Amino acid sequence: MTATLVYDGDCGFCTTSVRWVTRLHLGADVVIPWQQADLAVLGLTAQQCQAKLQWLDGGRTSSGHEAVARLLLRSALPWRPLGALLLVPPVSWLAARAYDLIAANRTRLPGGTPACALPPDQRP
Repeated sequence: MTATLVYDGDCGFCTTSVRWVTRLHLGADVVIPWQQADLAVLGLTAQQCQAKLQWLDGGRTSSGHEAVARLLLRSALPWRPLGALLLVPPVSWLAARAYDLIAANRTRLPGGTPACALPPDQRP
């Protein structure tokens, strides 16, 4: 099964973050910006992809912090335990909130540009 990570290719912060995924050889077989993906084939919408990182693996789709966790779970040590931890409450609650804060402020983060801003109707 192919594990696919779908990110916002218009966002400098997202693109910079995904470069780390490829440098660290984390568990994604395919890493693609949603703007270049066939979203219908993947079962995703542009709105989903603009709002959060998407992870597809074996018919399962995860978004946001859960996408990060699933990516880490599919990676080699030492990343797997961190992925598992991100899915267990109360850490998962904190991870979800942290993800939302980062997404809402990604224009202010390193690599961020005005193109990184979430549309007003998608802000947490």
